[in-house]
Amino acid sequence: MPLGGIKHRLWLRELPPRGSTVAIELPLDRNFDIRVRAAHRFWLALERRPLGPPPLALSILARRRLILAMRAADGWLEGNSYRNIALGLFGTLRIPDRGWKTHDLRSRTIRLVKMGLRLIRGGYRALLRHKTKDKHDAS
Repeated sequence: MPLGGIKHRLWLRELPPRGSTVAIELPLDRNFDIRVRAAHRFWLALERRPLGPPPLALSILARRRLILAMRAADGWLEGNSYRNIALGLFGTLRIPDRGWKTHDLRSRTIRLVKMGLRLIRGGYRALLRHKTKDKHDAS
């Protein structure tokens, strides 16, 4: 079914009669809230109404942090020091000549490297899941 410039594939047990009501079946699982929002966006598209943002859209700051994390991990895997990685990420003007060991950008660079390595090891899958406040839902 072409809709909004995208082909959507629908699974129907049988083709419904023209003009009949169609229902969506959603499992009550940990991703139910995402599925509901996706179903709502699908309905909006059927009604030719504005869709709004995608359910899993990342903020500009979150995207920037992910980009920095991947660049930091790349630098680390190439054998660069945290200081050299920070120079590449933040520029020479922000990196002090003295006091590097206690500078906040050193700590930030280390956190970015660790985050990037977690993403490389499969943590990127978490980007596909809705963040929940329920601590028992972690997988």
